[in-house]
Order: sequence, then structure tokens, then C-alpha cells
Amino acid sequence: MRIGTRGRYALVIMFYLAKSYSENRYVSLKEISESEGLSFKYLEKIMVDLNKDNYLDVLRGNNGGYKLKKEPKYYTLGEILRRVEGDLASNSCIDGTCNKNSKCTSFKFFNELYKEINNYVDNKTLEDYL
Repeated sequence: MRIGTRGRYALVIMFYLAKSYSENRYVSLKEISESEGLSFKYLEKIMVDLNKDNYLDVLRGNNGGYKLKKEPKYYTLGEILRRVEGDLASNSCIDGTCNKNSKCTSFKFFNELYKEINNYVDNKTLEDYL
């Protein structure tokens, strides 16, 4: 499995919003961009994926921004990563593109790795890293 830039930046955004949760304030992408030294334009693109299905609270306008809809303990790293990266399959043996599937000699290893990775990220929340 490879977590790309989108996944890493999505976690940065969500950790930043989690840290601001107790203040009950909206955080602008500009603030996150400047504080973390990340491209504002790239963060905008990631926010489209992160806010699918109204995942976050959004306030439009000059004083607008984003905040978590739920407490940080209710956001798993797995769900965040899947919103921006898709499935967390480690290779073609697991993601279904290998035509051998369970007959592949490395299938058992990659299948176990896939389960461990998913178990780990699905059992870690934003709150765990505050």
C-alpha cells in the first residue's frame, strides 16, 4: 500500500481541524495552508473529496472555513484515507486486478498485510493523535 500526497495532506487537514474542534471555530484553508506550508490550490482539491456527503461543516464567506461535524474520536484514519485515496489495497493480488487471485503464491502474505493495514487505520482516530 502506498499513501500518496492526497492521503498525507488529507490527514494534515483533518488533524488540524481536530486540534481546532474544542475551540468550536471554522478554520480557513488559507490558515491551514500557511501554517503547514502546503499549497492552497492543492488543499482545495482535497477538500472536495473530504467533504463528500457533507462530512464536514462548511461556512461560506470571508470569515468562513471548515470544522468537524463530529468529535475527533468519531473520525477514523481509514475512512479519511479512503475518501481521498480509494481502497487501501497493497497490490494487484488484493485489489482484484490479478487474474490468479488466491492461486498467486504471494496472495496469503498480501492478503494478511491488507487486513493488518485496514485494521490499524480503522482503529485509529483523529483523537488518538491530538
